Amino acid sequence: MHIKMKIPIKFLGTSSAIPTESRNHISILLSYKSENILIDCGEGTQRQFRKAKLNPGQITRLLITHFHGDHVFGIPGLFHTLALNNYSKTLYIYGPKGTKKFIDTVFKTFIKNKKIKYEVKEVLGKFFETADFKLTALPLDHDTPCNGYLFEEKDKLRINREKLKKLNIPEKFPELAKLTKGQNIKIKGKKIDYKTLTYKQKGKKISIILDTKICNNAKKLTKDSDLAIIEATFLESSEKGKELAAEYKHLTARQAAQIAKQGNVKQLALTHFSQRYEKKENLILEEAKKVFKNTILTNDFDTLEI
Repeated sequence: MHIKMKIPIKFLGTSSAIPTESRNHISILLSYKSENILIDCGEGTQRQFRKAKLNPGQITRLLITHFHGDHVFGIPGLFHTLALNNYSKTLYIYGPKGTKKFIDTVFKTFIKNKKIKYEVKEVLGKFFETADFKLTALPLDHDTPCNGYLFEEKDKLRINREKLKKLNIPEKFPELAKLTKGQNIKIKGKKIDYKTLTYKQKGKKISIILDTKICNNAKKLTKDSDLAIIEATFLESSEKGKELAAEYKHLTARQAAQIAKQGNVKQLALTHFSQRYEKKENLILEEAKKVFKNTILTNDFDTLEI
């Protein structure tokens, strides 16, 4: 049987507006085959790459959720380092309305001599697709234009090795590759329907919801996700937690769990915590688990594989 490739997600920073002793500003790296997709780049992200023994030169795409400092202050430094290290790729940058102006300003202000190749797109809906996966952006409800993102791995046809064995078909038979493309083949003059020797392997869905109040698009993006990464800036059970979340258009841990439960999510990963809960994160996890049991709390340098 085919062994499904794991998709690693590295949490380089898990704090919100103000970093703490143990948590850097928000940044998430999703790796898939030759792609290394960075979601947001808070201040200090370059150093987090170093500490995690990762090479920022391997980044292929940058997804910006919005332009609050804790999500973008690391971008000028990242670009500067890439330029100094002769970054040879084209960096594809995506974000909400205003992204082109922001990126142009970064380069004009901080990187005047040696630059990198880059392309910027302000995105809404499905904005990138390959034979293996697609990326979608939907606007969230924050106090500035803000995108949530969805990574969807495509379903694949896989060859059933046990059926091959029963039919005495060698695994290295040259025509077998056609089966995974939905094409029928002939063996010793006998037609073999691809459906009889293949099965569908469901692709993984990973949703990223940072900085928003509860809204329909957050629910749309997380629907049936294998992993939903959702901000939990405030603790609803704490003093004024719910009021602060409403005032600043953020989520409480309980609200994040509600979104996951309503969306039929398999696993919820909480991130983007207020400094006020430093060393009290267990309370955030407890609050969320009362609503959605399969919840975890992320820490800097955690890696999830799904």
